[in-house]
Amino acid sequence: MLRRCFLVFGGLLCLAVSGLIAMETCPAAGMPGIPGIPGIPGRDGRDGEKGQKGEPGAQWQGGLGPQKGEKGEPGLIGLNGKRGQSGEPGNPGVPGTAGPPGEPGEPGTVAVKQRAAFSVARATNEFPDKASIIRFTSVITNINNAYNTDTGRFRCQLPGTYYFVYHASLEDRLCVLLKLDNTLLTSFCDHRRVKRQVTSGSLAVYLSRDQEVWLETKDYRGMRGKPSGYSIFSGFLIHSH
Repeated sequence: MLRRCFLVFGGLLCLAVSGLIAMETCPAAGMPGIPGIPGIPGRDGRDGEKGQKGEPGAQWQGGLGPQKGEKGEPGLIGLNGKRGQSGEPGNPGVPGTAGPPGEPGEPGTVAVKQRAAFSVARATNEFPDKASIIRFTSVITNINNAYNTDTGRFRCQLPGTYYFVYHASLEDRLCVLLKLDNTLLTSFCDHRRVKRQVTSGSLAVYLSRDQEVWLETKDYRGMRGKPSGYSIFSGFLIHSH
């Protein structure tokens, strides 16, 4: 007896074969042999060529196309948005109709407000102090008491253009400054020393309400006031505004 072994699926298969059978020759067909061991799996084949474009499909013959859905419910009200930028100014509107006439004013009120004038004299024989406001204490005209004899200043109650003028009787040299709220408007100086003379100066100026005007001395202060020759300071409204 012969013994033959085969490796099958990872195991060893052994068979006993008669030596006599192997040595004999028999015209009859032999027995089928044992199947061989399966081979190793082959590799994937190559990709095939791209096929031709197919024919268009038939048009859909359905009876209903896309349908519009039903209207939905309104959504919730959103929050108020921020205020946008202001637009360009519009064109002026059509003038409105005139209103009814106002009530009459109090009699004489306007006329009083439009009058402003004063004229005062220096009723003293003493010279004014150096670099000080010249006080005129004798009142000739003083509407609404606009000129203050205690301070020597005229206070504007009605805005407008005023005319101021002074006439000085002097026996010595004199420099007079015309000031508006501590601002020098102009100066008038007479440097001649004579026994007696008269000098004057004037100026028109616009005043706002509550502004003050006065005359002030500088180095020379030879202004006196005598019955024989007063020194006078005057002012009056030319045109109101």
